[in-house]
Amino acid sequence: MAYKFTFENVGGATRVRILTGEDIRHLNELDQKMWTVLSCPASGLEISNESLALMDIDGDGQLRLMEVVKTADWLCEKLKDPQILFNQSSVMALDDIADEAIKAVAVKVAGESKEISLDAVNAAIDAVTITPAAVPAAPFEADVMAAYKAKQAEYAAYFEMAKMAKLGLAVIPEDAVKPAMPEKDFAEMGAKIAAYDAAVAAAADADAAALAAGKAEFSDLRKLLLLARDFCKLLRNFVTLEDFYKREADQMAIFQAGTLVIDQRACRLCIRVTDMGKQDAQAGASGMFLIYCDCTSKKLGKSMKIVAAVTMGEIKNLKVGKNAIFYDRQGNDWDATIIKVIDNPISIRQAFWSPYRKFGNWVTDLINKSAAEKNDKAFTDLTDTAQKTTAVATEGAAVEKKQAFDIAKFAGIFAAIGMAVGFIGEFIASLASGINGTPWWKLLVWVAAIMLVISGPAMIMAWIKLRRRNLAPILNANGWAVNADTLISVPFGATLTEQVQFPFMKLTDPFAKEGMAPWKKALIWIAVIIGLCGIACLVLWYMGIWPFDGCVVSEPLEAAAEVCDSIPAQVQ
Repeated sequence: MAYKFTFENVGGATRVRILTGEDIRHLNELDQKMWTVLSCPASGLEISNESLALMDIDGDGQLRLMEVVKTADWLCEKLKDPQILFNQSSVMALDDIADEAIKAVAVKVAGESKEISLDAVNAAIDAVTITPAAVPAAPFEADVMAAYKAKQAEYAAYFEMAKMAKLGLAVIPEDAVKPAMPEKDFAEMGAKIAAYDAAVAAAADADAAALAAGKAEFSDLRKLLLLARDFCKLLRNFVTLEDFYKREADQMAIFQAGTLVIDQRACRLCIRVTDMGKQDAQAGASGMFLIYCDCTSKKLGKSMKIVAAVTMGEIKNLKVGKNAIFYDRQGNDWDATIIKVIDNPISIRQAFWSPYRKFGNWVTDLINKSAAEKNDKAFTDLTDTAQKTTAVATEGAAVEKKQAFDIAKFAGIFAAIGMAVGFIGEFIASLASGINGTPWWKLLVWVAAIMLVISGPAMIMAWIKLRRRNLAPILNANGWAVNADTLISVPFGATLTEQVQFPFMKLTDPFAKEGMAPWKKALIWIAVIIGLCGIACLVLWYMGIWPFDGCVVSEPLEAAAEVCDSIPAQVQ
């Protein structure tokens, strides 16, 4: 009869729950398609690299599903009850060990104690001693052998050159240093030193082998204690991602690197970046607002890249170049600087204002670009004028005759300007008349409708994206093989980013700008809203869906057409 596992629905997928030792014992019966993760890197996670290396059986740097199963089978074979793995402790009772060979070593290390700890095993390994292998006496004093080795290449080259010189094939330079001993004695001395060095190396190898053999006695016991401490932690982040979906503030998954404090908020979903190219290709599909940071620690002398997900608040000043502080899981602080931003909705409220924010940024950029272009053009025109003036003065060229004043042309221009002013005035008067004849509630409805037309699409897209935010693309870009959706809902996202919470106080800013009364601010906002509504009304009128009764604007257009027809063809 097949073993029955317990299931739960979390993070947008049905997942297996590993709750008992029997679940671990039957892990090999769990359908691979039900695992949340199929493989993950065997390093760079918030778990002992040594434990990961023990589970990475083939040693290729990637921990796969079947290696996790084999590790579970090994643990169940060595322990009487795998339920103790849920203690995640490096201390174990001797009676919990089922393997007699491992238990015998544990009894030897524990002495009178009924428990064995990883610290005690490490101390026993450090205390292993051996009898050093015999080494022959040195043929010469240490300084003599050192001097020989320093001159060995030079003297050997001299003796070789002397042989060639006897045959007439070379000439010994006058500045060549002649050895103080015959070649035969030099060779004998070298042979003795070489034999001694070989004996010392052989003795060192023998000592290393003996030491390794002495420590090997404790290897299985140490492996058992390491995995007893870390295996269950891996399971919770491999089969179910249980650590990630827990709501405890201090609980983090093994891929969460720490906390980024930036722009009055603390982002807890921070992941080390191992391949920026893969992040560029895949992370955008996560649907989250992501900021990539370069982190450096002068204290540790290290640097790294992280990606942090912002799941609450406003965008505000989250731009490339902004500095922050990153705290890793060990409590070390790192200087962080934003190097890239992936813009996705953070909340419905933020999405409501996003069209206006983008429009404002576009207008600002357009104004800056236009000002820069005009400045460059003015400078170019000034330079060209100066060059032409200089050329005329130098060559004595005749100054061109100024064009005669064309009164007909200017009359047409003035007529066109008057027509434009009249059209604008007629339109404003018509608009005011239409608004005056429209009920106030209808005006409010149309203002709301206009704002909905502007912000509605962004809010709908935000609603869709916020319910599809997925952690899988970010993990996949880091070398994980995620086998199920890892969605981040709005309530869960609220637990991943902590916003600043000030106590309720009535404070005054001594440096606040004076002279701007609240009613003036209200008037400014009203003027802005009226202006936006006016633009929207103009667009609606142009589209033929004019909402205001009794507001006629066709007459100004007819008058404008008559004025245009009256302008002479040469002016047009």
